[in-house]
Amino acid sequence: MRKPLLSTGLRWLWLVLVVIAIDFGSKQWIMDNLMLHQSMPIMPYFNFFYAHNYGAAFSFLADKGGWQRWFFAGIAVAIVVALLVMMYRASASQKLNNIAYALIIGGALGNLFDRSYHGFVVDFIDFYVGDWHFATFNIADCGISIGAALIVLEGFFTPSGKQAKQKG
Repeated sequence: MRKPLLSTGLRWLWLVLVVIAIDFGSKQWIMDNLMLHQSMPIMPYFNFFYAHNYGAAFSFLADKGGWQRWFFAGIAVAIVVALLVMMYRASASQKLNNIAYALIIGGALGNLFDRSYHGFVVDFIDFYVGDWHFATFNIADCGISIGAALIVLEGFFTPSGKQAKQKG
């Protein structure tokens, strides 16, 4: 017997659309208002800096000739499918997990769109101290990172996580 979709974690798919919309809108604004490698100071320690990332996090494999575009696209599709299955199997009341999965899916799809359409991911968030700059990233990356952090945090809040702590 099938369970009603709204009783599953798929109820949280609206959050995927929010992440995609904010990610797409912010990237489009950057492409429309900055030239490649142009920096726009926002506040101390924070700039918008328009960059193209042909690799993954921290430009991993960015200089490998193009095959990585489809490799990372395939990974994104696999992750999205796996998380959608997990959301379907989860109850809608498992808010923290479903929010985490939705943030990761939204981020993965945002970067997948860039990779598929442009051949690169648009990055623009630049935190720095003095001459040191953290890796430039985007809203999709924020969704993925926050989602992953929520999954880790959830492990501390579940009864099984508490039992494992007490045994150790």
